[in-house]
Amino acid sequence: MNRSRIVLLALASLALGGCAHVQPWEHAALTGYKMNRARDPIKTASEEHVYFSREAATGGQGVGGAGCGCN
Repeated sequence: MNRSRIVLLALASLALGGCAHVQPWEHAALTGYKMNRARDPIKTASEEHVYFSREAATGGQGVGGAGCGCN
């Protein structure tokens, strides 16, 4: 009984740990330059090329192709 309570408490804390209420005036900070993962378009393109070459598939990142790696 005690172990199940601990597991339940741990799962609840993990599920609720990432919840946050963002005020309307804070939205601009979340869409800023620093929050963009693709700040450098050349680096992003090269990382996507390496990833899709290793996976031998395309798609999911706005890249066209048939999935055979021959784009």
